[in-house]
Amino acid sequence: DSMASGVRIKCKLCTKVLKKIQALAGDDPDEAAVAAALQKGCRQLGRRVGKVCQQLVKKYKDQIAEGLQNGDMPQDICAALGICQS
Repeated sequence: DSMASGVRIKCKLCTKVLKKIQALAGDDPDEAAVAAALQKGCRQLGRRVGKVCQQLVKKYKDQIAEGLQNGDMPQDICAALGICQS
């Protein structure tokens, strides 16, 4: 079922992207740190993943920022966005 594997790939990518952004944002990020990490993180992931990253960030910026500021795990944030199954 290609739909399910597509969802799994998106989930993996989402988690990868958020782990990168989380690492850049630091342990207790404020809004500015998260915003900077969102911009920098996509650039550091290379061209292909970076493109997906930018789409993800554009679409879910507020939810991602909120999740990171709450200290949520990347997997949980991706699940909350409906990209990963929780």
